[in-house]
Amino acid sequence: MTETLYSESLKVKYKCQDAEDRFVVIKVTVELQTTTSPLHRKDLLVRLTDDKDPFFLFNLCLGEEDFQSLKTQQGLLVDFSAFPQRFIALLQQSHSEESRESPKFLLQFVLEESSSFSTSNSGCGILKVIETNPFKHLTHLSLNFLHGNDSDVKKYLASCLKTTLENKLSETEHDLGQKLEKTRQQLSCKSQELDQLRSEAGGKSERLTTKHAQELNMEREKALKVKVQFQKRYDRERKDLDSTYQKNLRQKEVRLSELENVNKELTDRRYRAEATIREQKAKLASLDEEHRRCRSDLQQSRRENSSLEAERHSQEKTIQQMKTRVAVLEQELLDKEQLVARITSSLDASQQQKEQLDDRRSEQQIQIRKMEATIKTMSDELIKGNEIIKKLQDELRGYMGKVKIKNEVTTRQEKLIGEKEQMAEKTRKELEETTNKLKNSEDETMKLKDQLETALSKLEESKNLLKTNENVINWLNKQINEQHLVSRMNPPPQPLPSHPAPHPIPS
Repeated sequence: MTETLYSESLKVKYKCQDAEDRFVVIKVTVELQTTTSPLHRKDLLVRLTDDKDPFFLFNLCLGEEDFQSLKTQQGLLVDFSAFPQRFIALLQQSHSEESRESPKFLLQFVLEESSSFSTSNSGCGILKVIETNPFKHLTHLSLNFLHGNDSDVKKYLASCLKTTLENKLSETEHDLGQKLEKTRQQLSCKSQELDQLRSEAGGKSERLTTKHAQELNMEREKALKVKVQFQKRYDRERKDLDSTYQKNLRQKEVRLSELENVNKELTDRRYRAEATIREQKAKLASLDEEHRRCRSDLQQSRRENSSLEAERHSQEKTIQQMKTRVAVLEQELLDKEQLVARITSSLDASQQQKEQLDDRRSEQQIQIRKMEATIKTMSDELIKGNEIIKKLQDELRGYMGKVKIKNEVTTRQEKLIGEKEQMAEKTRKELEETTNKLKNSEDETMKLKDQLETALSKLEESKNLLKTNENVINWLNKQINEQHLVSRMNPPPQPLPSHPAPHPIPS
């Protein structure tokens, strides 16, 4: 188990052979590692890194036995359990005095290159905590660090790359999740408003039907009284009018039943459209699962790429030694021409994958067009219903024109029919208002579908980005493998033993 006690970037005075002293910013990480098997022990891990140079890595592993020798050599007065906090306190005090012209506490790092010429990264460094005063510089603590080997550098680079990628992916998932949740909430709200409007329209139609029935009964009673008074004179005309009125009433009732059937069909179609939306949501969930699997595969490929990148770095050092031979350079030029041809073929393969993704996107667009066509047919049927209502109104007006020719009794009945027409006009207006509200709710549904389509397109773009990153990783792997094969086919000449050049440290 590892516990991080301190991690901060500090200003350090850097000393190196054959170079001037300068101040650099180095990140100091202090960790406490506890192991229980096979024996219970605690180790203090200190790591020095530089954000500008990924190959700058120095490690220190200090156990209890090592601390006893360090305590004896440097005359320390604290135990191993209290040493980490004392060390962190010295680092914090040095950090607080960085901005001063003459700080009291100063950190100094001295790089000592090794005499071995096997690798250019070999060497060690000494980190000193120095207290300055006008009389003397006192060294409170001096720690020896070893430069990280290839495996340590690979692990450090892999951890940095993993942290960066996880942060980017988590931000993308968070944004897409918020947009999808907002779209779902808006869709549920609009569905509730649509149900409420339909229930209100049904209640109004029932109230108007009962009211018209009551008024019809009242008018029938009045007609009976008029019939007793003018039965002999207007018997035949009354019978004709009653038969015509009953016929129109039956036609209106039949038409009302037809409109109710149309309304039921439209409701069924809306339910089918909602079922289609649920299916699309299920498909979106499956696409999210596929996206997570692709992300895990990408992380594994990037870990492999980091190891291959370190191997490529060592091979580049070998190529630096091979530059002394002109013949090797000519062979390398021929190999690079072949490499360009292979890269071109890999780009063609990536273009084919892009075309396949475009085909999948076109299929999803076809499905969305089908849903839009279904909603359009529903709106066309509502328009036809309005046209039928207008035709009935025209017939009613013609009927009223004929009734005006009749006598005074017919004139009274005409006035009553005019009142009925006004009530029918009010009913038509209310029906038109309900139809407009239904159209507005359908428009809101279309907007929500557009937002859902936008979220799906963004998800496709993130998948395309993952595909592109995988193609780049594959291309880098191929290039590293080919460079490795070239170095094996043309071994470099054995160089004479010499001291390696010092490893550059960025300021």
